[in-house]
Amino acid sequence: MFAVIEDGSHQHRVQEGDLLSVDYRCDTEVGATLKFDQVLLANGGGASIIGSPVIEGASVEGEVILDVDKGPKLEVQKIRRRKNSRRHTGHRQKFTRIRITAINVPNLEIVKAEAEAAEASA
Repeated sequence: MFAVIEDGSHQHRVQEGDLLSVDYRCDTEVGATLKFDQVLLANGGGASIIGSPVIEGASVEGEVILDVDKGPKLEVQKIRRRKNSRRHTGHRQKFTRIRITAINVPNLEIVKAEAEAAEASA
């Protein structure tokens, strides 16, 4: 089972147990629960439900693992040749790391894969 959610201007494909980096949230603490209501698509293994633009009543919940996580350092250099003019700046984007705990979609039929069913019976 997976879902496609929208957070800010980003879309993420998530499953239960996935780790996800979302834009920095200054008001969150480790262990807090985040709820994403903008669910664009959901699939339970069989048929999919596609929202127009979002699925009514659907939500994805996640638990905050790290409240502040930093991305890679980006360095920007601008050099004007023969002018002895140089500019050097850097940037590190902040993220909040979450673990997806639940996907709640009303009227979604969940179908287990044959391999999972064979392992469960064995």
